[in-house]
Amino acid sequence: MVQGERIDTAEALNVLRSSSLAGVVRAEIEKIILSGDYGPGEKLNESAIADRLGVSRGPVREAFQALHARGLVDMVPNRGVFVQKVTRHDAVAIYDVRAGVFGTACRLLAERVTTAQIAELTALLAQMDVISGRRDLEAYYPVNIAFHSAIVNGSGNPVLAETYFGLVSRLHLFRARGLVPGGGFDSSNIEHRAIVAALDARDPRAAFEAGWAHVQAGKSRIVTPGDGVADVA
Repeated sequence: MVQGERIDTAEALNVLRSSSLAGVVRAEIEKIILSGDYGPGEKLNESAIADRLGVSRGPVREAFQALHARGLVDMVPNRGVFVQKVTRHDAVAIYDVRAGVFGTACRLLAERVTTAQIAELTALLAQMDVISGRRDLEAYYPVNIAFHSAIVNGSGNPVLAETYFGLVSRLHLFRARGLVPGGGFDSSNIEHRAIVAALDARDPRAAFEAGWAHVQAGKSRIVTPGDGVADVA
C-alpha cells in the first residue's frame, strides 16, 4: 500500500455502521408510512420517529432524503417532511411506467427461467385460484405480491428491481386496492396465467406483452373504479 493511503479501520467501520443503520431506519420508516400510520400529506416528525425507532435524528434525516428520492415523502423547506400525496392522475402515470418495467422483467426472466421458477409461479397461481374463489382480498394480496416479486427478482436485474419496487411503493400510497363483484379476481388470474404460459414457453416477446398488458389492465381498474381488483403488487 502506498504511504499516506492507509485506511483507518475504526473510521471505516463507523462509516459502515452508519450506512447500515441509515438503511435499516429507511426501511422501517417506509413500513410505517405504507402501513397507513401517517396519511397522505401528514407531517413526519423527525424527533418523534427517532424516539419511536430508538435512534438519533441523524439516520432519520438520511432516511428522509432517501425516501424523498423514491417519491414517498415531500421535503418542504422551512416546513418539514410530509407523506407524499399520490393522486389518481399520478397513479395512472406510475402504472404506465410500471407496465414497461414489469414487461421487461418478464422478458428478461423468459430468457433465463428455470423449471424451479416455473414451478414456484405455478404454485402461487394455484393459491390465488383458491383464494379468489373465496373473494378474500386480504389473503389474495400477499400471494399476489409474492407472484410479482418472484418475476421481478428472477429477472436478474437489480436496477430494474429497485425501480419497480419504488414504483410499487408509490402506488401503495394511492391505496388503490379494492374488491367488488364482477370478476376482478378472475381477470387478474387469467392475466397471470398468460404471463406464466409465455415464461414456460421461453418466449421473451410474448412474456413482455403479457406482463405489459397485465399492468395496463390494472391501470384500467383504477381509471374505472368498480371493475375489479386494482393491482398494486
